[in-house]
Amino acid sequence: MKKGFVSLPVIRKVTALWVKALFIPSRQRHAVKNFKEQYHRAPPWFLAISPGRGCNLRCPGCYSSADGEDKKLSWHVLNRLVNEARSLWDIKVVVLSGGEPLAYQSEGKSIIDLVESHPDLMFLMFTNGTLLTEPIAARLAELGNLTAAFSVEGMRHRTDQRRGSGIFDTVTASMANMRRAGLPFGISVTVTRDNVEEVLSGEFLDYFFERQGAFYAFYFQYMPIGRKPDFEIMPTPAQRIEFWKKAWRIIEERQLFLIDFWNHGTLVKGCIAAGRGGGYLHVDWNGNVMPCVFAPYSAGNIHEIYSKGGNLNNLWEAPFLETIRKWQDSYGYAEQELSPQANWLRPCPFRDHHSTFEEWIGAHQPEPEDEAAGEALLDTVYCQRLQQYGKDFADLCQNIWEKEYLSHP
Repeated sequence: MKKGFVSLPVIRKVTALWVKALFIPSRQRHAVKNFKEQYHRAPPWFLAISPGRGCNLRCPGCYSSADGEDKKLSWHVLNRLVNEARSLWDIKVVVLSGGEPLAYQSEGKSIIDLVESHPDLMFLMFTNGTLLTEPIAARLAELGNLTAAFSVEGMRHRTDQRRGSGIFDTVTASMANMRRAGLPFGISVTVTRDNVEEVLSGEFLDYFFERQGAFYAFYFQYMPIGRKPDFEIMPTPAQRIEFWKKAWRIIEERQLFLIDFWNHGTLVKGCIAAGRGGGYLHVDWNGNVMPCVFAPYSAGNIHEIYSKGGNLNNLWEAPFLETIRKWQDSYGYAEQELSPQANWLRPCPFRDHHSTFEEWIGAHQPEPEDEAAGEALLDTVYCQRLQQYGKDFADLCQNIWEKEYLSHP
């Protein structure tokens, strides 16, 4: 078997599981009908959960400010969240973030136990890769319903520079564990002003897709949130445009599966946050429910809702989230007919429409996820810089939106 490629029997097994989870109607199909009848909207398609803040690394600029603290959801609450999302929304996918998901332990249970408890769901786990041992990979192969996205910052120098000496080799060793187990995996990249060229270079793509056998790549352009936000490493609007152009060229020419979280808003018809139909909600280790992983302001807390006898729908109904969904409607997200006003190339209310996001904060007073998020609300320079970023990017991308998308049938 060629190095880096999954064997045919494993491909058949994993494909069958994915098709079953994503496309075959489930026993919860009535949940979608009930949800639409009650709310006149489609339910979210997936749930993103950061089950624990704990992490064995201390990466500069970490969006979640992950550290060694053992803040986490109890196993009982974590499993209940997934069960409710299945029964109330008929979700298909659970995204696991962190902290480091594989560091999670509660009531004698791990993340792998969560995956095993829900064989009809697909799990996407974003991991730093340092804890994915050969026995864990073997157990995941038996289950067949989780794919791991390994975090890298570029090649060895940039990855070790941000994540720690020797981390690059540790991550690639974990990729080898996944290959030996016959499991598909991908990579996750934080795109910065400094690595924006490297992470789409031929050397980088050849190494991870051809030599390591990655199946996909997620690109998350650095957002100034979390640990010590730094606008100086955020890709400039001009770099974002060039990244958009180059990524699509690579997809067309090399047929690689690349996903750019912000630039590819055109693939999902705009912002998918706040529990939009086909979108998602994010729950963190404290039980705070937020519109997005990258918008760290809470509409409510799942522990408080459960203590009152409520469920996930009660949090989905939160005015803060409903305001965002109404804005998505008015802006033209999820619509079939395109317009100059609804520019899906600038989908993010936090990054691309920050003054609007500030208005929602003022109206609803959501709880900041952490100290850094709270400080940002009081920092006028921070808000002004994000507002200016949105204006500058709008000036650069509007012509592309109209020329490349509106002028074509």
